[in-house]
Amino acid sequence: MIENMKRTAKASLCTILFVLSVRLVSAQATSAAAPLTPFQSNSRLPLNIGVLAQGGFGLTENRGGFKFFMLGARAGKVLTSNVGPGLLHGNFEYGVEVFPFWQSYTPKFQRALCTAPNVCTPSYTVGGTFTGVSITPIILRWNFVGSHRITPWIQGAGGVLWTNHKYPAYGGPPYNDINDGPNADASVWNFTPQAGIGAHYFIRPRRSIDFGMNAVHISSASLGDRNPGVNASLQFSLGYSWWK
Repeated sequence: MIENMKRTAKASLCTILFVLSVRLVSAQATSAAAPLTPFQSNSRLPLNIGVLAQGGFGLTENRGGFKFFMLGARAGKVLTSNVGPGLLHGNFEYGVEVFPFWQSYTPKFQRALCTAPNVCTPSYTVGGTFTGVSITPIILRWNFVGSHRITPWIQGAGGVLWTNHKYPAYGGPPYNDINDGPNADASVWNFTPQAGIGAHYFIRPRRSIDFGMNAVHISSASLGDRNPGVNASLQFSLGYSWWK
């Protein structure tokens, strides 16, 4: 009798341990298979807040020596459920970026302010480092649903830039009455239309490392006397986002 009870207890214990182990393995498998991105279902439209660093360089020949670096934050809100066919399946997000720290490193050169061919101020140095603030209040982004961990995106955006000096520096020898006359300055205000691609890499649920590449045009839209601008620059970003 006692031996039978012992066998029954052992058998019950083994059964319990087996059931618990199956449940544990099943839970782990379910957890491993559960998507990390918030785009795998339409249960809710996520909001994200992140920080990022961005840097790059000018592309055109006369802006090849220009370099950029900035630090800031972004916020975005997904506005639609997942729609679209096949590889295009995804959702639309509206976002905003703010870079309170923005710098452009440009070549230095000498220029003089001339009111006539032989009436000029002494030469002085322009160019160098420009510091400013950049705000991009319109970011229209398409998030592809992607995989268990990676969500690619494409976007178009438009922003405004303020710098502590008229950007970029303009003029310089030899004298030219268009480039060096009294009405030959750029502006402290510029606009930054841009387009880019990138991806969120989710390291755990509601947490992602963000990669981006943007082609950025900088132009004053003739707010200044001249609009030398930066026709094209390529800028890369690295960030971290929290998703709600």
